[in-house]
Amino acid sequence: MTATSKKTTCPYCGVGCGVNVTIPHSVDDIVPPVSGDLEHPANFGRLCVKGSSLAQTLRSDDRLLTPMVAGQAVSWNEAVETVADKIAQVVKDHGPDAFAFYLSGQILTEDYYVANKLAKGFIGTANVDTNSRLCMASAVVGYKRAFGSDTVPCNYEDLERCDLLIMVGSNAAWTHPILYQRIAAAKKQRPEMKIVVIDPRETATCDIADMHLAIKPGSDAAVFSYLLQCSAQAGILDEGFIANHTNGFDEAFAQAKSSTPTLSSAAAFCGVSEQDLNRLVGWWNDTPKTVTFYSQGVNQSSSGVDKCNAIINCHLATGRIGVEGAGPFSITGQPNAMGGREVGGLANQLAAHMDFATPGAQELVQRFWQAPNMATENGLKAVDLFQAMEEGKVKVVWIMSTNPMVSLPDTAQVRRALEKCELVIVSDCKAHTDTTAMADVLFPATGWSEKDGTVTNSERRISRQRGLLPAPGEAKHDWWAICEVAKSLGFQSAFSYRNVHEIFNEHAALSAFENNGRRDFDIGHFSQMTKEEYDALVPVQWPVPKGRPEGTKRMFEDGRFFTSDGRARFVAISPSLPQHQASPAWPFTLNTGRVRDQWHTMTRTGDAASLAKHTAQPYVEIHPKDAKRLGIEDKSLVRLVSPLGQVLLKAKLSRAVAPDNVFAPIHWTQQFANASVVSNLIPQVVDPLSGQPESKHAQVRLEAVADISYGLVISAVPLTLSDCLYWCQVPSEQGYHYEVVWPKGQTQATLKAMDLKLPDQSHDVAEWLEYSNPVTQQIRLAKVVNQRLSLLVYAHPQPESIMADWLISQLAINTTLSMQDRLAILVGTPANIEEKGEIICSCFQVGSKQIEKAIASGVCSVDELGGKLKCGTNCGSCLPELKRFIPLNTELAV
Repeated sequence: MTATSKKTTCPYCGVGCGVNVTIPHSVDDIVPPVSGDLEHPANFGRLCVKGSSLAQTLRSDDRLLTPMVAGQAVSWNEAVETVADKIAQVVKDHGPDAFAFYLSGQILTEDYYVANKLAKGFIGTANVDTNSRLCMASAVVGYKRAFGSDTVPCNYEDLERCDLLIMVGSNAAWTHPILYQRIAAAKKQRPEMKIVVIDPRETATCDIADMHLAIKPGSDAAVFSYLLQCSAQAGILDEGFIANHTNGFDEAFAQAKSSTPTLSSAAAFCGVSEQDLNRLVGWWNDTPKTVTFYSQGVNQSSSGVDKCNAIINCHLATGRIGVEGAGPFSITGQPNAMGGREVGGLANQLAAHMDFATPGAQELVQRFWQAPNMATENGLKAVDLFQAMEEGKVKVVWIMSTNPMVSLPDTAQVRRALEKCELVIVSDCKAHTDTTAMADVLFPATGWSEKDGTVTNSERRISRQRGLLPAPGEAKHDWWAICEVAKSLGFQSAFSYRNVHEIFNEHAALSAFENNGRRDFDIGHFSQMTKEEYDALVPVQWPVPKGRPEGTKRMFEDGRFFTSDGRARFVAISPSLPQHQASPAWPFTLNTGRVRDQWHTMTRTGDAASLAKHTAQPYVEIHPKDAKRLGIEDKSLVRLVSPLGQVLLKAKLSRAVAPDNVFAPIHWTQQFANASVVSNLIPQVVDPLSGQPESKHAQVRLEAVADISYGLVISAVPLTLSDCLYWCQVPSEQGYHYEVVWPKGQTQATLKAMDLKLPDQSHDVAEWLEYSNPVTQQIRLAKVVNQRLSLLVYAHPQPESIMADWLISQLAINTTLSMQDRLAILVGTPANIEEKGEIICSCFQVGSKQIEKAIASGVCSVDELGGKLKCGTNCGSCLPELKRFIPLNTELAV
C-alpha cells in the first residue's frame, strides 16, 4: 500500500505558496518533509524555510484536545450551551453590541463567513474584527478611497515584469521570502531593472536594491507627494487617463505642491540626501513600468491611509495601473487576510466586499441571508473593541486563532480588558498561549494540517487548504463550532451546513447576488459547484464571474473603477510624522518587525526546533555609537522602557539602524520568554480612518542591566525559572534549553532552588559534576542521575555563545557517560566536534564558523559556498547574509 499525496496551501505569509504533503498510513507514522507544489502559480515549487519545516509542527505536546469551561474539561454540548446562554443573556440585557468576535487571518474563508453571518445578520452586531486590522486595514481604506472598492490591481508577475520596483516599508526578504526570490531572479535576469528600498532600516531586502532610501521613520508620504508634483514638472502625466478615468487631480496636485514644494524641503522632511531623492525622481520619470510594493512599514501608522493614497495618486496620475508591470501593490501579512476581507471580516464591512456605507448593501445582504437582526452600522475596530471591553460595554468576546495578548498594542490594557470581560471564549489549537491563559471557555480547534477550506493570497488568488490528518482528541473546525452556537441560539435553519463546501457555495452565490458587474468581488462561477469540484479546485484569481472560469489576472485594464461614476479618485494628502516623537525622557525611536524564521507569536513555528537556531532569543538592534555611549555590549541584557511598560531584550549591535533608532522583533511571548513581549511598549495610537495601530513606532529609553550573571540551563524536564531576572526557552529536539540571566550572586541559590523543583529522585543515584574558575568567575555544574545527564547549568559574568546543540543531545544518550563525556560536558563540547557558530542557513543548518572556514580555504563566492556547504541552495532566504561573509574585493557570483 503506497502513501497518498495531497496539495494544500502554506499557513504562513500572504504569498500563499502551494504545498505537497505525503499522507502517512496512520497517525503514528512520521509525516515526511513537505515540498513545494510545482504547479502552484504563487511559488512554482519553492518554499521558504518556514514552509519547508511544516512537518516539524504537526506533532505538538501542547494541543488543546477537549473543551474547557472554568478550567475544567467538559463535553462540546456543555461548552456550547454555556456560550450560547451567556450570549443570549447579554444581548437581552445589554443589546447585541455587548457581544464581539475577534478573528484572525489564520482562519479559513468559510470560518470567517459563518462568524460574520452570525454576528451581523442574526445576533445583530457589527462587532466583528480581526488581527488583520493590525496589518492591512490602512491599505483597504486607501484602495476604497481611490477605487471605490478594496481591489488589489496587480499580480505577482507584475513584480517580475516591471522596470522599476519601489519597495516601501517591506522587508520581503524575510517576511515574504518566496516572492522576494522571484524578484531577485528577475533582477538577475534583467540587471537593468531598478529596485529601490524605502525603509528607515537597512534590511536583508536591501541586498538586491540599486538604492536604499533610509528615510526618517514615518515620513513615507512625503516621498510620493514629491513624486506627484515632479511628474507634472517632467511632463509624464497621463492627461488622457486623468481626464477620462479620474476625479480630484487638481486638488491632490495642489496639496502636493504645497506640502513638498522643493527638493530640499522634501528631502529634509524625509531625512535623506537631496541627491538620493533626486535620483529616485529621475528613475520614476523615466520608467513607465513601475510597481510600488508596500507593506507594514506603510500601513502600521497613524497616517497609514494617507500614505497609501499618496502612493496610489502617483500611479493614477501617470496611468501606471491596469497594465502589465505597473501598479500600487499592497502585500498582506497573513495567509488569509484577503479572504477575511472578502467575506466581511472587518467591523466596517458587510460581506462580499460590501460595507455599511454602500447604498442598498445592508438591505441586499439581509435579503440574501434572510437575516432577522441585521446590524445597521459599523462595529468596533480592534483597539476600540478592547477599550470597550475594559469599559464594560462589551461583555462577551469570542477570540479565534489569534493571540491579542501579544499582538495588540499596550499589553497591559489588553489584559485589563480581558479581565473585565464577563466571558472570554478562545478557539485555538494550542492549550497554552498568553491569550488562552485569559479564557473562561476554551474550544479545541483544528490546526493547519486538519482544516479544510479556502484561503486567498495577496494577488487575489483563491486556493484550497485541504485537510491532511484526522483531528486529534475532540478538536473541531471553527465553522462547526460557530454553527453549533448559532443553532443553540435558535438559528438552526441558517446554519445547518453539512460541510465546508456548502458554505463556500453560499459565499460565492452572495458575491454574485444582484451584482451584474457593479461590485469587484464576484465568484459566481462557483455558486453551484459540486463537492467533487470544490475538492478539486485549482488556484484562481478573482473575480471569477459566471462564464469566466479562468478568473482575472489584472484589474482595471479597462479604466473602469467601482465608484458611483466609474472614475478613480485622487485624494489630497498632507504628509505627517508619527504622533509620538523623541524627547529627552524618551530619546530612542523603536521600530518593530519580524525575523526570518519565525511567524507571528511562534504558536506554530515554536514547535520547530530548527527554526530557532537562526535567531534563538529576542533582541534589540542598536547602533554601535549609541551602545558605546550607554555602556551596552553586544549580546548583553538591555531594558527598554516606554511610558507604558518595559521589556528585557538581548543587545544586537548593528549599523543597520540609524543612531537614536532601535529595532525589536515581535514574536516572543510569555510562553517563550518572561519579559520580552514588545507590545508592552507600544501605545494605542491608530489611524483615524482605518483604526490600524501605529505598531511600528514608539518612543523608548534604553538601560544597560548591571550586576547580573548570564547562564545556560539544559534540563531533561521543564523548569520554573521564577528566580531568574530573564529567561528565554529555546525550542530544542530533546529536553529543555533555557538562556537565563540571574541577579549577580544568586547563581548558587538559584541552582539549589532549581534542583528542588525536579521530580523526586530519592531512589536514583545522583552525582554532581562541577567546574569553577575564580579568575573568569565561570561556574559549570552538571547533575548526572543513574549515569545519565539530567541537568546542566553554566554561569558566567559576560554574555557568551555556547554550542548548545551538542549539550542538548547528551540528554538523549542512553549509555553510561564516560569520563571523557563528563569532561566534554563541563568544557561545553568534545574535541572532535566542529563548532558551527551561529546558524545562517536554516535549511541545511550551516553556521557562521563553517562559512568562515570555507572562505579561508579559498571559496570566494556565494555560488561556491552553496556548492561546498549547500547553504543558500534551497529557499534562498539566507543569501543576503551569505553575501556579507564574502570579502569586498572578491567578485561575487549570486
